[in-house]
Formats: sequence, structure tokens, C-alpha cells
Amino acid sequence: MTPTGYDSVLLVSFGGPEDPCDVEPFLANVTAGRQIPAERLAAVARQYHHFGGVSPLNEQCRRLRDALAARLEASGRDLPVYWGNRNWTPFLADTVAGMAAAGHRRALAVVTSAYSSYSGCRQYLDDIAAARASVGETAPAVEKVRAYYDHPGFVGPFVDAVADARSNLPAEVRAGARLVFTAHSIPESMAAGCDYQLQLSETARLVAAGAGFDSWTMAWQSRSGPPSVPWLEPDVNDCLQELSDRGATAVVLAPIGFVTDHMEVMWDLDVVAAGTADELGLRLARASTPGTRPDDRFVAMWQELVEERLDPARPRRSLGRLGAGPDGCAAGCCPLRT
Repeated sequence: MTPTGYDSVLLVSFGGPEDPCDVEPFLANVTAGRQIPAERLAAVARQYHHFGGVSPLNEQCRRLRDALAARLEASGRDLPVYWGNRNWTPFLADTVAGMAAAGHRRALAVVTSAYSSYSGCRQYLDDIAAARASVGETAPAVEKVRAYYDHPGFVGPFVDAVADARSNLPAEVRAGARLVFTAHSIPESMAAGCDYQLQLSETARLVAAGAGFDSWTMAWQSRSGPPSVPWLEPDVNDCLQELSDRGATAVVLAPIGFVTDHMEVMWDLDVVAAGTADELGLRLARASTPGTRPDDRFVAMWQELVEERLDPARPRRSLGRLGAGPDGCAAGCCPLRT
């Protein structure tokens, strides 16, 4: 056990199907208790089946887990890295049970979300609490590392990805390309109770400046709520239409709200938004996300976030104006509001 008492690391993610037969059960888990209409579930299932019924997220998490474990081992830290999901195998409760059986008593959690919001932070904390409760008294204590939206290991890879995407545009439209950042839309009432928009704006500002763009636009994707409930806008497709109407000929899309190129990025941007751009005659280039390959700077950032909890005297790095966030979340932060 480390001097601070931590004896393991827990990677927590959303989960995704890895076989066509998994798609419907997976979606049932995702939407449990939400009374989602059957036709909506069928539409989302078709998105997964468009890609062979396999989400790339689980494989991306395996690579992230293995890369983080290798870095910790190379640094001399005896901290095995476990992985558990909210909605599909390996389920978080099963992982926490395995950690308890192995004798672990105190873990640090890293999650595949960089920002503070209900679904990106608070819900993961609730998931961890539920998993621990299902295991009982032998469950290890689990503490989440801080939000990392403004860490150099998150911002830097996006800067390079945006620059690379622009370089892939035809030379005649490259200089005038517009930069559009995207993130998962959430209800306006939920956004009012957290720092999600503020943090995204700071990341966008940092990435745009680093990649040499004087201006940028924030757009939203993956809305799933009823039309009667206001969600963050504009939708990325409406944004592309507006840019085209204003004379744009090329766009760089950067999904800074996401850690990996998972299903929502692939469907909403690489299929739907790409189709919209094609209809509008816009040349489109999409920046990759840092956890997909993964970028070593991203994995090193996770290692650094773990290391700073092991050594409270270690400097806590962040970029921009907001400063490094706290280790723990305030009681009641990022509430569920719809």
C-alpha cells in the first residue's frame, strides 16, 4: 500500500456492446427507468448496428487501462488498474467485488469524462457508491481524481488534433476553415447547476488559441430529450447550416466534450454531421480525441492525477484561467435536473 493508503486504481466508463446480440440489452440498461419510447430505442439500435453492433468504447478502455498500468508499473508504483462500466460488462459492481476479493481497501478512480456535469461526474460517483453498497463492508473506499478539462495532457493532444485536421483540408479552403467544437448537449436546467459550459468554453479557448484559430463556435450533439424540454443549442447540424449560409466553405470539427471516438462521436459527427456538410458543399475535417489511440500525453496525465494524490506536495498543473479543481466534489454538486 502507498504511503497515502491507496492500493489500486479504478477506471470507470460508460460501457458499450461488443456483439450485435448485446445491443438491445445494453440499451435497456442505459435507459432503465426512463420510459424511452420503443421507436427511439430502435433508432439508437440502428446506429450501433450501422457499425456492426460493436461499440469501440470497451476496446478503447482496455487500451487505456493497460497503458496506465504500464506507466504506473514503470514508475515503481504498485497500483494495479481495474476497469468497470456503468452499463455493460465488465460491470462496475463486479469489478469492485473483485477488488474487494483481492484485498484492496482504498482506490483512486479515473473516469472517461473530463468535465463537471451530472452524467460526466455526479452520476459516476453515484455509480461507485451503488457498486460499493452492493459489495458491502469489504468494498474498498473509492475516491475520484479531479476534473482534467484544462490539464496540458488533455488540451495539448486536442491542439495537435485540430491542427492536423485543418492540414488535411484542401489547400484552397484551409486558411478560411471555421473551427466548431462539439460536446454532448444537456438540459438547460441541468447546465444551470454545474460548471459544464464554463469548463467547455475554457477548453475551447485554449485549444483554439493553441491551434492558431482566432475564433471558434461551440455546438452541441447527441440530444435525446423530449422537444418540450430546452437543451443546450445550437445542434451541430444547425451550426453547419448557419456557417454555410454565412459563406463558409470548410469546417474543422473538434469533439472536445469527449475523451474517445466512441459511438456518439462516430455516428453524430462522422455519419450525420458529415452528411450534412456534404449536402451543404462544406469540406469537413474531424479532429480525433486523445483517449482513442491513446495519446501518451493523455495517459501520462491520468498517471499524474494519480501521483498528485499520492504526493500532496506535488504541483497540480492546469492551463487557463480557472485553476486546478478540487480533489472532492461539494455535496449536492452537479444535480440531476431535467
